[in-house]
Amino acid sequence: MLQITAEYHATGANRHPSAADWDESGILAFGADRNVALWRPQTEDSKGVFQILHGHEDTVNAVKFIPGPDGTLITGSVDKQLVIWRKDPISGDFQWSQSLQSGESDHHQGSINCIATAAGSNIFASGAADGTIKIWSLNEEGVANLQQSITIKPRFFPLSLALSSLGGAPESYVLAVAGTKDIIQLFVQDSEVGQDFKLQATLAGHEGWIRSLEFVRETKHSDSDLLLSSASQDKYIRLWRVHQGSELPAAAASADPSLGAFMPGKSLSNKAHRFKAQGFDFSATFEALLLGHEDWIYSTKWRSGNETLQLLSASADNSLAIWEADASTGVWVTITRLGEISSEKGSTTATGSTGGFWAGLWSPSGETVVSLGRTGSWRLWNYNAQQDRWLQGIGVSGHTLPVTGIAWAKDGDYLLSTSSDQTTRLHAVWKRGDKRSWHEMARPQIHGYDLNCIDSLGTSQFVSGADEKLLRVFNEPKAVANLLNKLCGIGGSHIDQMPDAANMPVLGLSNKAIDAVEGDAEVVSGETQELGAIDPASIVHKSTLDLDQPPSEEHLSRHTLWPETEKLYGHGYEISALAANHDGSVIATACKASSIDHAVIRLFETKGWLEIKPPLTTHSLTVTRLRFSADDKYLLSVGRDRQWAVFERDEETKVKYTLKESNPKGHTRMILDAAWAPTPFPVFATAGRDKKVNFWVLEDGQEKFTQCKAKITEVYPVTAIDFLGKLVGNGYAFLAVGTESGFVAIHFVDTKIGMAVQMAVVRFPSTYPNPSKAITQLAWKPVKEQDGNNREDVALAIASEDTSLRVYSYRHTS
Repeated sequence: MLQITAEYHATGANRHPSAADWDESGILAFGADRNVALWRPQTEDSKGVFQILHGHEDTVNAVKFIPGPDGTLITGSVDKQLVIWRKDPISGDFQWSQSLQSGESDHHQGSINCIATAAGSNIFASGAADGTIKIWSLNEEGVANLQQSITIKPRFFPLSLALSSLGGAPESYVLAVAGTKDIIQLFVQDSEVGQDFKLQATLAGHEGWIRSLEFVRETKHSDSDLLLSSASQDKYIRLWRVHQGSELPAAAASADPSLGAFMPGKSLSNKAHRFKAQGFDFSATFEALLLGHEDWIYSTKWRSGNETLQLLSASADNSLAIWEADASTGVWVTITRLGEISSEKGSTTATGSTGGFWAGLWSPSGETVVSLGRTGSWRLWNYNAQQDRWLQGIGVSGHTLPVTGIAWAKDGDYLLSTSSDQTTRLHAVWKRGDKRSWHEMARPQIHGYDLNCIDSLGTSQFVSGADEKLLRVFNEPKAVANLLNKLCGIGGSHIDQMPDAANMPVLGLSNKAIDAVEGDAEVVSGETQELGAIDPASIVHKSTLDLDQPPSEEHLSRHTLWPETEKLYGHGYEISALAANHDGSVIATACKASSIDHAVIRLFETKGWLEIKPPLTTHSLTVTRLRFSADDKYLLSVGRDRQWAVFERDEETKVKYTLKESNPKGHTRMILDAAWAPTPFPVFATAGRDKKVNFWVLEDGQEKFTQCKAKITEVYPVTAIDFLGKLVGNGYAFLAVGTESGFVAIHFVDTKIGMAVQMAVVRFPSTYPNPSKAITQLAWKPVKEQDGNNREDVALAIASEDTSLRVYSYRHTS
């Protein structure tokens, strides 16, 4: 049996203001593509995401915990369904409990954008792009049933909801609804009249779409007034008061009518909206206008359990603000501003750190705040009472689009991943004392094209291919080498010869090597319109990367780029596959092709970076994978034309390869991946859309590879395979197989008895161990020689189209 431990989950959060929530138990849940990721931001071990839940078929837009100790989570998605998750009291894992699907005619028929829950209540509300609000109630078994459906008039799409019991009438509820209009509608459920919510007031004043609503009690008394915050794309936050009593609250009654003359936009309306519930009179009035953000405001959150009311707002102007009412005047002012407060915005490409903050959340204690940025990464700040300031802590990050390629450093010290989100990221283990945790340590490449494939050329160099005709080679800079040495114990060789750092010219795509400047040196910036002008925000000071913890999103998006040293030309279309041989002396590359002229494999030698002519021809369609054998004697290629080909190295030149054999009918459908087994004689496996993995052996004295009788048949097309780099036990090879459905299986292949295959029995770390979309690549961590026959953990990296990158370690228990 194999025991699996989940070492690392990396996935980027969905850019939606409602896509995250922080539970009072300390768990933060956020939507990540079609999954829901769970993270405990305040733990000492900084392990990052610890579980990824899969139950939706499309992007998750709304995530909300039901307040209370039970651990109930509700998520809504573009797939028009709500899913209820419950925490298992024994294991602590969250598990699927119920789906509320669009198949039912009275359920949502549009993408779900927002969910609202109320403390101490068994009802919740959801709003969707079908222009309706649904009110649901949970029975004693925790099963949700539809209680009411509200069609919004005048028609708009709800983007935010807030639900609360009324102060002074605790059995009755008020629901605030806002979205793609500049009004807020208040619906009230009067418990004496019935279970239905009825429209009682329309609050006007905003001049743009309203992205966020949240209620809070002004004091801890049960009959205290409610305050409602509303954040809008008009760059302002408005506060509204729901007051019990026929008398208006003091502020509304005594307001100066001339006040509006000096304020932006419409004059401030002081109209009181009156309604009744449980026989009591209530009024809803405008309370305050909060000015200070320079761009759309996406979210507002009240701090709970604090003596003084505080409001956290997140805006597209790259800032997070904490607001508080001045004790003497009652005017709301910003007491803290976090984020990027600078005229220089982010990196120079589409994936730079500009784009603002989409969500801001308080921890249950109020000692920590987190914000979600445009790159799908979380930033975290902890309040330090001694210094009376907020200090940046360790967030989590991950790709926001499918992970297309992964590669371990040749010695296995770190893992590189590349993605359609146009970034290449470096992940490594942060070692401190006995603690170990994986983190993104650098972002070597931020590009303008979707990246497709990557391979490592040793310990401090890699090559990547994108949706462009050339390949780019990158070298590690001194700043990143020192950081990896300090935090991860990775000894960089030749650090002195490395360039200090790299940055990207304002209008360019190539990372340029630069010298770091001393901390107090003045930087003179050129005209920013010049081609090749340096973006002042990406100047690297020598002290910048002298860090005691993994770099924050600001550092990653600006200061950890690797300088580009070479470009490799020759292909006519987008790069589809590449592989470097084991000593890093030859790179094999291929591009997308629909004819035999373009479906060639080009080889480059890495001493002079020249192409080795002639290119290798045999395929007629796109080559999907290239693999060198362990001794680099053979190069294997597989393609969409259903054939595989093996090229043999010329023993004199050591860099030229010639066709040894090809099989035009290797599979009945296109071949998607291939891998060499770590056997003393040549053996490789091929995987195809025909749902099969075939094995091919070159017996002693034979000229050609023959197909083994043994094969693996899966339920779905096989999209990725990889062999562990050494044999285990008595001549067994570990083969990892990944399919289009996201399923990953480990097979034992007996290399002594005709490649007999047995699927391993695996004990999984959680309820949802597999990705929810196709596996794009599998890569076993290179096995070091001295590990010999120790039964140590072996690690497998798994890349998927669901944006997740996972590292699992496997231990043989029987």
